[in-house]
Amino acid sequence: MKTPRQEPPRAADRNDRLKAALKANIARRKAQAQAQARAADPRPDDEQEKE
Repeated sequence: MKTPRQEPPRAADRNDRLKAALKANIARRKAQAQAQARAADPRPDDEQEKE
């Protein structure tokens, strides 16, 4: 008699995980790029917001 196995993960579950990971990665890269832009621009933040 065979032992019951777990069902293989559904493709939709994998796609949802990949979608969430991609969204988090894009947000992290965007924040990193903004931080680098602020570090490269010597003007205070309040002057940057007025533009």
